Amino acid sequence: MTFLSVDGLSSKYSSSKGRPVYAVDDVDFELNDGESMGIAGESACGKSTLGLSLIRMLSEGISDGKITFDGVSILDMSESKFDDEYRWKKISMIFQGAMNSLDPVFTINEQFVEILKTHSFNDDSQKIISDAMKSVSLDEHVLKKYPHELSGGMKQRVIIAMALLLKPKFVIADEPTTALDVLIQAQIINLLKSLKKEGMSFMLITHDLAVLSEIADKIGIMYGGQMVEFGSSKQIYKNPKHPYTQGLLESIPTLKGDIPKYIKGIPPSLLDAPTQCRFIERCPLAIEKCKELPPKFKTETGYVRCWLYEDEK
Repeated sequence: MTFLSVDGLSSKYSSSKGRPVYAVDDVDFELNDGESMGIAGESACGKSTLGLSLIRMLSEGISDGKITFDGVSILDMSESKFDDEYRWKKISMIFQGAMNSLDPVFTINEQFVEILKTHSFNDDSQKIISDAMKSVSLDEHVLKKYPHELSGGMKQRVIIAMALLLKPKFVIADEPTTALDVLIQAQIINLLKSLKKEGMSFMLITHDLAVLSEIADKIGIMYGGQMVEFGSSKQIYKNPKHPYTQGLLESIPTLKGDIPKYIKGIPPSLLDAPTQCRFIERCPLAIEKCKELPPKFKTETGYVRCWLYEDEK
């Protein structure tokens, strides 16, 4: 059963030149109960903006589309209703910038307590907080410290614990392991796997396609603000359709010793988004038809934005 459906979602930022910048442009995908997905793509392709849109932290920037969570359109409800009933209780987010997400004038414990008070949690708060800290391998003495007293990795784990505090159904994880060493990364990934088995779903935003292969049931590949390919994890890794997806996978080092390849060129500016295929300037397979913006063509498990698959629609 589908619990999260995103249809034609577009989100924009204002620019100093007076023109909107569409960081997310006409994105579609669906997730069923118990499924998790990964979002991959180069920096500034719209991954984080998509996550912020889903938790309605860019509600004024969402210009079009629909987000349905458990059968309810969350963009149609008031901000107070979404904050009281959905944000952090049903949908939470692990932010990438841990230092910017923690208040420097309050201890870690005070910030945990504030979350629980804001969401009217009346049970044994200290036990809930202690359990959350243990889940990310942090000692309770960390609760007495201020953010500046913690290492980057410890701050990141605090942010993860905060996102999991109220046991939401869906967690948007924006680069949750970037600031962590490899051992702690493994612990966090194992934690996410364990919570997934318990029924929690994730959207994992990352540059690390190897990590996505371990936890994601579905994967969306973003480029230039658009989701250029979406499908099952197996299909994306075994039979990638879009030339950009193929390029990303070819850039990963393998145990076979194959020399990684790189994608030449740079992504397009979203200030003046091209009306043609946004990957055309870097695509080794571009054809004349690519001078038009491609629609979504169905694949066996999702869709792809590429004129090479027009005859397979």
